[in-house]
Amino acid sequence: MASPASAAIAPARAGWSGDLWGGLAAMLVALPSAIAYGIAVFGALGPDFVARGVQAGMLGAALLGLLAPLLGGAPRLISAPCAPAAAVLAALALELQHGTHTAGVPLAPERIVWLLALVALLAGALQLAYGALGVGRLIKYIPFPVVSGYMGGVAVLIFSSQLPKFLGLQGSGHGPWWNPAHWQPVAVLVGGVTILGVVLAPRITKAVPAAIIGLAAGVLAYFACAAWVPALRQLGQNSFVIGNVGGGLGGLSATFAAQWTGWTAVRAADFALVALPALTLSVLLSVDTLKTCVVLDALTRTRHQSNRELIGQGAGNFVSALAGGMPGAGTMGATLVNRASGGHTRLSGVSEGAFVLLAFLVLGRWIAWVPIAALAGLLMVVAVRMFEWRNFELVRQKSTLLDFAVIAAVVIVAVTSNLIAAAGAGLALSILLFIREQIRGSVIRRKITGDKFSSTQHRLPAEQAVLERCGGETTICELQGSLFFGTTDQLLTELESDLKRCRHLILDLRRVRSVDFTAAHMLEQFEAMLRERDGYLIFSRLPAALSEGQDLRRYFEQVGVMRENVLIFETLDDALRWAEDRILTRELPGRDEAETSLGVADFVLLRDALQGEAGAVLTPCVNERNCPAGETIFRGGDRGDELFLIRRGVVRIVLPLAHGGYHNLAAFGRGNFFGEITFLDGGVRSADAVATTDVELFVISRQRFDEAARSHPEAAVKILAELARALALRMRHTDTEIRALYEA
Repeated sequence: MASPASAAIAPARAGWSGDLWGGLAAMLVALPSAIAYGIAVFGALGPDFVARGVQAGMLGAALLGLLAPLLGGAPRLISAPCAPAAAVLAALALELQHGTHTAGVPLAPERIVWLLALVALLAGALQLAYGALGVGRLIKYIPFPVVSGYMGGVAVLIFSSQLPKFLGLQGSGHGPWWNPAHWQPVAVLVGGVTILGVVLAPRITKAVPAAIIGLAAGVLAYFACAAWVPALRQLGQNSFVIGNVGGGLGGLSATFAAQWTGWTAVRAADFALVALPALTLSVLLSVDTLKTCVVLDALTRTRHQSNRELIGQGAGNFVSALAGGMPGAGTMGATLVNRASGGHTRLSGVSEGAFVLLAFLVLGRWIAWVPIAALAGLLMVVAVRMFEWRNFELVRQKSTLLDFAVIAAVVIVAVTSNLIAAAGAGLALSILLFIREQIRGSVIRRKITGDKFSSTQHRLPAEQAVLERCGGETTICELQGSLFFGTTDQLLTELESDLKRCRHLILDLRRVRSVDFTAAHMLEQFEAMLRERDGYLIFSRLPAALSEGQDLRRYFEQVGVMRENVLIFETLDDALRWAEDRILTRELPGRDEAETSLGVADFVLLRDALQGEAGAVLTPCVNERNCPAGETIFRGGDRGDELFLIRRGVVRIVLPLAHGGYHNLAAFGRGNFFGEITFLDGGVRSADAVATTDVELFVISRQRFDEAARSHPEAAVKILAELARALALRMRHTDTEIRALYEA
């Protein structure tokens, strides 16, 4: 089997001729492996079924090659029987022989043949369902350590199953394989020469696939031995070669007839017997195919269609199983050889299947002389290359020890038990890896206290001083990811010190993806701890719907999180402003009394400038305006040059969002001002100004202000200087908050 490193075997050819050359080259790579995989599965049933394995491998390569490219979503992909399919079916064949799945009752070999075909049939049907239901994108998210471990287990099983054949022990009457006295020198020589041929071929030439060179070397070595041992020149009763496999149109029709007759013996109970192996095989073949597609995408700068490819693979495996062929997947070596030889459309894949079928019809009697030890040596090379040896490097890093443990566990379960159990272990370990990743990353994106971060409402100096002194009573915590049983202890640990001192815990949930019952129970505990100090648990920015469509507000109500001291606000700024107002109400008792309207001279911005004669000139520039709660004072994009001073009430500056919500930019109360940007530059308004309460305003037009400034420029300079000073203080406060956010 050619490796990616030896993929470039010829200059790329354009047009249909390139597709034909690519298909021919791919056939030369896929066919020997397909034959070997077929023998690996059916040879486990006894020497009489070796020829059946050859037929199954060749039929699988032909039918998969013809159908999968026509219906699939990766035009250059070559599909053929593969190592994972051989490992799953061979392991199942041995278990059925020993009665592992049938209450200790061994099954007859012919019965096992039909059950293996049924497994392949169901696997193809499941792949069709995966593609139709759009599961292709999900299969690619199986953790790599699980896939690597499974492939490693497949590699070990293939190597161990081929080792006796490599040593010439495939027949009966031989002792244990580890005793050199039982080894057959001819088999060892042929297998060894094959392995050397595959390994050394890329150094000699890249014009011919390494698998072909290795197999040819093995065949030559066999016939060299036959020159000295006459028995090797006989086809009948010769355990060293494949033997008669039929071939020709007559052999092909006989194979189809026998297969269709056998389907009549399948019972309904058999479907339950092979359901789990079929599910395992379908997932494994799908992962193997999509992994090859990803590599092909990277080489060709294209993008395959995952779901369509699964439909093509499922159809190919389904039809192949009906005809008695081996199941398979998109294969890496043959695909890379196809591309390097000029294949670029679906015709290359179809031609590969056609060439395999032609070989079956024409070369059947010659295939009979292929040594079994040579095919065993070929598969042993495949197994060694399939095993990810670099995984042992994961042991060196503490952060990757768990990944190595997952790989090792799947390999051990596959070898000591079976691939079905390994699939179950892989699924369980996938969950473990997911939990590990969730726990490894903190669910707290940012945590900060109210004395370092304030709401957008601009406070008077006395109020700001109170918030700087008492703001530590509020903890703002932005959460992210999944709140579930794996992250609740982490969250409790990180907030434990805050819960012992704060009175307002604000949890911003905008980036939370899911919440389970364990996390909900923890939130109830938070509320109980805060209630002991007359505190509140406050939620802000609850997602409209979580990843699974869950309504978080309704879920909190159902599980009992929404208690007396729990509040929900639409924005984080609203939640923080509520907490600030509660602190100010406690620390400044007279604050909630009815506000009196400020006069012109009460504003620091105007106080000094209106002294003396200047006051008589500038005061007429100031107009009064009253706005009820909810009125929009101006909108973003409006033209205007007015500066607004708040005599009474609160005004919020908001930025409307596309989905209908809004973002608070700032809020101003009694004694403050807004609208200064257009007052200074005469441009358009950058956001909306909305009266939160009933508001009384002083409005200063820039046009009238400039007219008055001509007669009293000193007064105008004082107003502009005071305006600049106020803006500088705002900017300084903003800088402090930004620094605190970055350090949180």
